[in-house]
Amino acid sequence: MKLNHPTAQLYVPDGTAEEEALRRVTHLGIGAHQDDLEFMALHGILACFQQQDTWFGGVTCTNGAGSSRIGPYADCSDEAMIQVRREEQNLAARIGQYGCMIHLGYPSADIQKPGQADFVEDLITILQASRPGVVYTHNPADKHRSHIAVLSATLRALRALPPASRPHRVLGCEVWRNLDWLPDDAKVVLDVGGRDHLAAALNGVFDSQIAGGKRYDLAVMGRRLANATFLDSHQVDASDQVWFAMDLTPLVQDDSMDVIDYVQHLMDRFAADVREKLEAYFP
Repeated sequence: MKLNHPTAQLYVPDGTAEEEALRRVTHLGIGAHQDDLEFMALHGILACFQQQDTWFGGVTCTNGAGSSRIGPYADCSDEAMIQVRREEQNLAARIGQYGCMIHLGYPSADIQKPGQADFVEDLITILQASRPGVVYTHNPADKHRSHIAVLSATLRALRALPPASRPHRVLGCEVWRNLDWLPDDAKVVLDVGGRDHLAAALNGVFDSQIAGGKRYDLAVMGRRLANATFLDSHQVDASDQVWFAMDLTPLVQDDSMDVIDYVQHLMDRFAADVREKLEAYFP
């Protein structure tokens, strides 16, 4: 598989040949940064863990050079941090038994540029080689610019495929900004409970960020617990841990749908719900 950036790399934890490793992928996560997959796409990782007929494939789009660094990583150069972050991501792939792990190697500033031709081409190449049934990526209401850039490239790549080759489910997952505000009937509720030890191991791999000043490991677990508890005020919790996603499948099935209008409609529904409840008590 030929990718555009000179530092791009395909890593296969179990040593399977590249073509077969890609072809076996059923669940594909496309994230901006090292650790995004483990936070937002745990549902897919768990669905494939220790299975023979389902395999998780990961794509990390940026190189990690812009990562925060204090403490033991304070003196890391950009080049050293790139290598640290790549090794952390590969370790997560081994722990999670991923079918393959792909590092595209782009600087964050590059993927944020309009057009993104090489970036989109890489994603098309990966999607054609793997043809996953489910894709996890960032959601359109995320506040991180690189996440939106990855979402944009992912949707463009998916829409470039023949309709018969597109995944049957595409999910935009929460990371920077949660999706609790989505109307309940529009929430995709992903049950990620039951494997706390595996989730903790995957989160804890990213020492450069944890020791570097960001306790993502605790924050992600807290959000999963909170999502499960606050999902429904009148029902006993169906799961002890939940992650939310936005269903992006309609945007992939219908190329004419406008992404902004799709999200705006959901935000308008949220605003209307808040207003309706307020007006009952503040006429």
